[in-house]
Amino acid sequence: MTDQETVQDKHEFRYSITNNISYMYQVYCSYMLVYKNSELCKDFLTPETLQSSLTALVRKHYQPISGWFNINSDEIDVVFRNDKFNDPPFETQVLPMNYEEIMERVHASDIELLVPKGPSGLISKDNQVIPMVLVKATYLESNEAVVIGITYHHSLMDGSTFWLFMYNWANLCKQMISGENRNIDEYTLPCPPSFGFPSINHLHEPNTTFNHNEYTLVDAAKCLREFIPGNDIIKESILHISIEQQREIRVLAKQHGVSFTSMLCAMFWRETSILRLAAKPSIGTLTSLFTCAVNPRASLGISNDVCASPVVNLAATKTIDELVTTLDLQSTAQLVHQTITKGSAVYISSSMDFLLKQRRTELENERSGAMDGKKAMLSYVCPVEAKCTVSSSRNFPIYQTDFGFGSPVYVRPPYLPFEGCLRIWPTPQSPGDGLANKEAPLEVYLSQPDYINLSLSPILRPFIVDPSSK
Repeated sequence: MTDQETVQDKHEFRYSITNNISYMYQVYCSYMLVYKNSELCKDFLTPETLQSSLTALVRKHYQPISGWFNINSDEIDVVFRNDKFNDPPFETQVLPMNYEEIMERVHASDIELLVPKGPSGLISKDNQVIPMVLVKATYLESNEAVVIGITYHHSLMDGSTFWLFMYNWANLCKQMISGENRNIDEYTLPCPPSFGFPSINHLHEPNTTFNHNEYTLVDAAKCLREFIPGNDIIKESILHISIEQQREIRVLAKQHGVSFTSMLCAMFWRETSILRLAAKPSIGTLTSLFTCAVNPRASLGISNDVCASPVVNLAATKTIDELVTTLDLQSTAQLVHQTITKGSAVYISSSMDFLLKQRRTELENERSGAMDGKKAMLSYVCPVEAKCTVSSSRNFPIYQTDFGFGSPVYVRPPYLPFEGCLRIWPTPQSPGDGLANKEAPLEVYLSQPDYINLSLSPILRPFIVDPSSK
């Protein structure tokens, strides 16, 4: 080994995404954040300020984001250096629009216009040096607002760590524009970043077995890491749950010994199944799949700022007939609650052990040229007659991302054209309301076949908001 190679090795670091669940999430996720320039400030979120603060954050505190993937035999690593950076692509555009016009585009989830387009998220030997984060800042000729469109690779960060990353970026930017001329080392972050995923082998109990129905084994040739669209035309509905409605749901949940989230999920899973069966009576014997993305960090005893994507999509299934005719709302809520809370440390460890063993089998099949091998997929991406696929972001600091000119007036998750996607989302809070877990209205973004009429459900109807009233 030469002296130069020795020096280079000292600059290179890596961590694996194949010793946990991260490699299952080889997709990009995108969001749009709208900042209103009410005072028409000339220096409002300038491209130079946004890009320089992002570069400083990544190079100093989030170096893996400026790294790349590396496939070494049967391992996929995130490789990064402290002397060479794959900086996040940053682009800008200026549009001849006013505030109302750009808000229409954001509400319509115009990702082609407002979100940076990344390459395929699937990691392969031909697709390794791909961006971890991409940013697109949109300015208006009227100077009334700035839209930050951002895309990130899900295997590097899940929703929790992504929004902590955004919170840190905004905070660093705010410090940089405060007028203080400080060295980058002097800026502080409210949330300490960390990377990788600690070993949880010590939590595994080999004699304890589970039915890991959050995964489905499929023919290797049909395996994808992304959603598989069905045949239905999908439409998105945005529902609004007021503070008073949330309180009523909490009372109902307490009466039945379940959480607020469990009761809310049960309402949507059962009611959409009722509407689906009414529209297509022949599907009663087919499967309805419920999955909920659960952050296991607390049960695993690890910090919430750990990167990688340990999030587990815990699952339950019933036939549509069972869900509609056998289970009432209380029983459905109990099933949902049991599903969400089964993610103990032992269960999560067993889930990861299942994936790792399955991955070794997949690699052996690939090396031997086996044509009849199976691969594991997340169950919620597979075709099922009815789905309710839940993710909740209501406690993330989404509306605390203040880059120095105030919080965003609106943050939009992109429209996902896949049946059953249900995202529980926070809304902007009144000034001084504090952190995200304070009481505030919620939004629910629900993707369903266009033949389902939510207004026919007496339980879901109160959450429907007339668009003209917004």
